[in-house]
Amino acid sequence: MAKEEDGQMIVKPTAEGLAASARAASKRGLPPVHLWNPPDCGELDIRIARDGTWFYLGTPIGRPELVRLFSTILRKDDDRYVLVTPVEKVGITVDDAPFVAVDFMVETREDEQVLTFETNVGDSTVAGPEHPIRVDRDPDTGEPSPYVHVRAGLEALIDRKSFYRLVEIGAHARHEGKQWFGVWSSGTFFPIIPSEELG
Repeated sequence: MAKEEDGQMIVKPTAEGLAASARAASKRGLPPVHLWNPPDCGELDIRIARDGTWFYLGTPIGRPELVRLFSTILRKDDDRYVLVTPVEKVGITVDDAPFVAVDFMVETREDEQVLTFETNVGDSTVAGPEHPIRVDRDPDTGEPSPYVHVRAGLEALIDRKSFYRLVEIGAHARHEGKQWFGVWSSGTFFPIIPSEELG
């Protein structure tokens, strides 16, 4: 969509235009968004809700393939989430984490437990030193919010059913001089809650 500002025609980004650029850029796997430095075109009315639903102009985006496409051009610049193509960059709103981990698989590799998470947009991530699991707790209620790192500073909120499954395979271990309850993956222990708080 074009409009005139100060005598110049300015092209405002649209979801349709972003999608076309993303399709062109992502023909072979994930696009190299970390290499792109296009002009900043402001904000676009796209919001990712805490449950992973993407909204455009207040309406849920009902096409999973379009959500997947947008997810491949998502980048985090400091505290701002942006959709990036080789020609433009626009900010979007993310209520919590941009992805949701909806399931995980448990394997044993070389005598180590390995947890592989699947996200709502089709990403797969193996929890370990490069892709840590972390748990935030609400300061008022103590309610846990667990996350797993997916790629380049982008995290997935681990959904409730998957978190319950993690707790079922949890164990106690020393972490930073204290006994914690948590989970192991790829030889790394990820603390969930201090053991003493489990009663």
